[in-house]
Amino acid sequence: MLRHLIASAVVGLVATCAPGQGPANPAPANGFVALFNGKDLAGWWGAETEDPRGWMALEPEKLAEKKRASLPDIQAHWSVEGAELVNDGGGLYLTTEKNYADFELTLEYRTVAGADSGIYLRGLPQVQIWDTTEAGGKWSIGADKGSGGLWNNSPGAAGKDPLAKADRPFGEWNRVRVVMVGERVSVWLNGKIVVDHARLENYFDRALPAPRTGPIQLQTHGGEIRWRNINIREIAAEEANAILRRGGVDKPEPTRAGFEKVFNGRDFTGWSGPVENYEVVDGALRCKEHQGGTIFTNAVYDDFAVQFEFLLPPGGNNGLAIRYPGEGDTAYVGMCELQVLDSEAPQYAKLDPRQYHGSVYGQWAAQRGYLREPGVWNFQEVTVVGPRITVELNGTVILDKDTSEITEFMYEPDHFTGRSRTEGHFGFAGHSDPVAFREVWIRRIEH
Repeated sequence: MLRHLIASAVVGLVATCAPGQGPANPAPANGFVALFNGKDLAGWWGAETEDPRGWMALEPEKLAEKKRASLPDIQAHWSVEGAELVNDGGGLYLTTEKNYADFELTLEYRTVAGADSGIYLRGLPQVQIWDTTEAGGKWSIGADKGSGGLWNNSPGAAGKDPLAKADRPFGEWNRVRVVMVGERVSVWLNGKIVVDHARLENYFDRALPAPRTGPIQLQTHGGEIRWRNINIREIAAEEANAILRRGGVDKPEPTRAGFEKVFNGRDFTGWSGPVENYEVVDGALRCKEHQGGTIFTNAVYDDFAVQFEFLLPPGGNNGLAIRYPGEGDTAYVGMCELQVLDSEAPQYAKLDPRQYHGSVYGQWAAQRGYLREPGVWNFQEVTVVGPRITVELNGTVILDKDTSEITEFMYEPDHFTGRSRTEGHFGFAGHSDPVAFREVWIRRIEH
């Protein structure tokens, strides 16, 4: 009975709290861990707006020294008051010791008039936090639209401006939820979605994608800001693939409007080529070991988008046949072959960059470092419009190239045979390894 009365009292207390004004630093929800322990700055160091590639490349001893050197500044500008992290409006940004790949982050902040702050994701600016009143003086640069947007994205880019203005008045706590998968970011501010599955641009080099991993940083300048309830949950591959498959977070399984499922998960209905060299295992299409050849859809496509999941064994090698004529080596007679490869396998250490995963084989190199380890399913989307090919791997765009602009090739003149093709089949070009594919969906792009 006593336990019931205590529980009822706690529920009553929480129910009477204004939204966002609950107790500081309760135990993290299941799966989350606290980034701030409510007592001190353990687990944090100090950095500014700097390309994380620079300090990530340091030797361990030099990185440790950089972190040690930041602590006096952190201690001068950051403090802990009543289980709240407090910054005086200056100094280096609080930076997690640990780096994160895909994650869900929740926190609360309270700020003052004139302040300008943000949350850096994997060391990249930023989920914007600022004074959104006209008196704050920053309506000309977007403050009138509210906090929570990816403010450092290019003008007009998705995510730069928040979808809604959800800031609470000064003196009240604001609650933020961020989900990042690949470079895809979703943000909720006080329960309203303000960024929906938008790409976070790499502020330090917009020609490059966001790094695969990096720290969380709490950026502050211009006025006091307080933080509490800072918790994070790392997202595993299966959940990340589901988010990408659905086109965002907290969305139902997709109907994939406009997409056609071209592999039924049971047999090779709708496919041609040497299908006897492939097998169906647990709903996945897999090349038999020591077999190969290009199997392809009966349907022909001009402009299209294809979504699929794939699993590489150690050292696995395969490829995507793009606008394939139905016979021959798609790397030359098709528009191209997009490489599917365990790029980090030791035997491939000295390949030409144009041979690694996602590359237009022998023609243009994709960005490396975004594959999951062998034996873990990856999610990929490829879009082909005219001569332009875009490859998004696990939520990160690793290639975006107008192939008509390519002037250097590994194997001239072979690559000239089919590169200007405007239509053809889609397929998989097996190279003797048991690489598997599943959930293969294609959408024709109409103009």
